[in-house]
Amino acid sequence: MKSLHININVSEALYLKNPESSVLGKSIVTNSIMLINELGFEAFTFKKLGERIESPESSIYRYFENKHTLLIYLVSWYWSWTEYQLVFATANIDSPVERLKRSINILTQPIKVDISFSHINEVLLHDIIITESAKAYHTKAVDNENEKGYFKAYKRVVQRVSDIVLEINPRFEFPHMLISTVIEGAHQQRYFAEHLPALTDLKKGKDSISEFYTQMVFKMIERA
Repeated sequence: MKSLHININVSEALYLKNPESSVLGKSIVTNSIMLINELGFEAFTFKKLGERIESPESSIYRYFENKHTLLIYLVSWYWSWTEYQLVFATANIDSPVERLKRSINILTQPIKVDISFSHINEVLLHDIIITESAKAYHTKAVDNENEKGYFKAYKRVVQRVSDIVLEINPRFEFPHMLISTVIEGAHQQRYFAEHLPALTDLKKGKDSISEFYTQMVFKMIERA
């Protein structure tokens, strides 16, 4: 099946040359996801990536200033893709309750590969989001990078779902806090389920994480 032509917009501030503009650029993105997933971000280097794609290390620097901005690019791509999913899933749905349920499912459910983007393995990228994405903004440069708009995609996702929360209960005081907690908490629970199962309550054949956060969100909103 052929992939569809859907563009995911990532801030131009995150790259020197758009990796979507060439075969090499797409290869850099594809293989960086695989290599970071295999090695972890600390052990990942442009030299190792160059060896993987059989291209000089210098060719990667034509696209990304350093591996930190590459990581932020991948994180931004993921959240822009998530926003696209949210828009698609909630379009033409009048009920804000139903739109919120669908949104929570998207933010918490297991990830499947999207055939619309043949050069991106969303399952592996989701694993990177869980294990490595905090390293994109837990840095001394975060305030400066935030001013440059590096984290706009993530903030748009939180804002979009927070707005639905406020449709249901305009008096709710903590919509952004609630939704960012759902996102980060769900990622943590996915990690626990795979590596530290005693810290979670997953049941075989049931998406307990999505169910838990759906219940939590609606109970929080109702109590306000």
